[in-house]
Amino acid sequence: MKNLVRFSAGLNQNSFRGMIAASCAAVLLSGCASFKGIDTSANLNQPADYATTSSLPEQRGLWPDASWAQTIGGAPLQALVDEAIAGNPNLQVAAARVAGAKAAADAASASARPSWSANASSTYQRYTENGIIPPPLGGEYKSDNELSLNFSYDFDFWGKHAAQLRSALSAGKAAQAEQYNARLMISTAVARAWVQLARQYAQLDLNQEQLAVGENIERLTKLRFKVGLDTQTDNQQTHQQLASLRAERAQLNEAIALTRNQLAALLGKGPDRGLQIERPSLPSEVAIALPDALPLTLLGRRPDIVAARWNVESAQSDIDTAKTEFYPNVNIMAFAGFSSLGLSNLLNSGSRVVGIGPAIRLPILDGGSLRANLKGRVASYDGLVAMYNQTLTEALHDVADQVQSSRAAALQSEQQQLATQASANNLKLAQQRERVGTTNMLPVLSAQMTWLSQRRIDLDSQARRSDLRIGLIKALGGGFDAQTQGLEKENSNPSNVSTSVRSAS
Repeated sequence: MKNLVRFSAGLNQNSFRGMIAASCAAVLLSGCASFKGIDTSANLNQPADYATTSSLPEQRGLWPDASWAQTIGGAPLQALVDEAIAGNPNLQVAAARVAGAKAAADAASASARPSWSANASSTYQRYTENGIIPPPLGGEYKSDNELSLNFSYDFDFWGKHAAQLRSALSAGKAAQAEQYNARLMISTAVARAWVQLARQYAQLDLNQEQLAVGENIERLTKLRFKVGLDTQTDNQQTHQQLASLRAERAQLNEAIALTRNQLAALLGKGPDRGLQIERPSLPSEVAIALPDALPLTLLGRRPDIVAARWNVESAQSDIDTAKTEFYPNVNIMAFAGFSSLGLSNLLNSGSRVVGIGPAIRLPILDGGSLRANLKGRVASYDGLVAMYNQTLTEALHDVADQVQSSRAAALQSEQQQLATQASANNLKLAQQRERVGTTNMLPVLSAQMTWLSQRRIDLDSQARRSDLRIGLIKALGGGFDAQTQGLEKENSNPSNVSTSVRSAS
């Protein structure tokens, strides 16, 4: 019976201690600073929010692949793109950012693990005679020595370290997506400059043909002027036309040199590298049909959208981290080693030191700094959500513009080809009349000049369509795929981000 009473008493005493501990914990938590009322109002837009059925109809097309440059310009263009990706300084900066983000994630992961350190110190000094150390040590020179092993661990009760790690990992994903976006910008810039160089060379060829025809016209005009068949006005118009063509030739040569310099810079090389690039030719006609599932699949095909999405994820974790600062922080520290006055006694058993103890930090009155910090994190989150929405809007705008321009360019090209063919037919008729003697050579040369001018317009139209093809490839992500690159968030719905932030608040 006595044993049963003792057991009951012990049980009541343990329960009483547990109640006391629970009450103290409740008091501590109630005394914490509060983040009540700090909330986000941002919402991530959804693909369903955008009406695209009429502007971007499904055409059963395929998404661009990573070898799109090979399709447009063959091996020469693909080689230039690969060289630019390897040597462009902007891409090296992007790679450095990715490395820095990975290092930050490693640091965040390490903060959640126990920390060990060793300490060894030896200080030789004179001890005061009027301090806490009495004679005979007071007034003498002695060495103060310490050799210890230290341990510390932060108990992550509120998920602070986990939130920091999530933020760092999300920031790393964003940096990787931004790196792919930089690669897309560089590769499409190289392709567009390459097409521009091909266009300029083709224009220069046509200019040479026009100059040859103009010189023949000038020679005939001079002969006709001498015999009184033409006026001085006709002669001066011919001079003016030739001077304009020669000025255009100088402009084209300048443009070719500048484009070569531009390509060299994109490759990350000096201007001499641009001089070594072989003359390109305009790509052949290749139709590009829009892929299915626009704009839904665009979310994982545009690296800028993926980067913006991961930045939002990182900001959400930053909010979670800021909220953990409102709760008590508990960590434990321990040490073991030796400490002595005089080096000879350092490793004696009597010089052993051992210590262990917890440290608790409880924010109660912090002058509003914690709430201000959380408000700043929420504001940053709201701003990144707005940037994500803007990125998605601009992406759809970009695709729609490229589609509309490509359609219009195709129609314009059809009509321009008819105009070029008509001018070619007119040239043939003039040549036939000249052969049968019903007209002289001047109308033939004039018709030939008109035909060359139409070919020039046709050339510009072809170059524009090639540029629009590259623009559409860029708008569709240039072969990037978040899932393939490991940058897709599993089981993620963009709307869940803002919902979880509000519910956690």
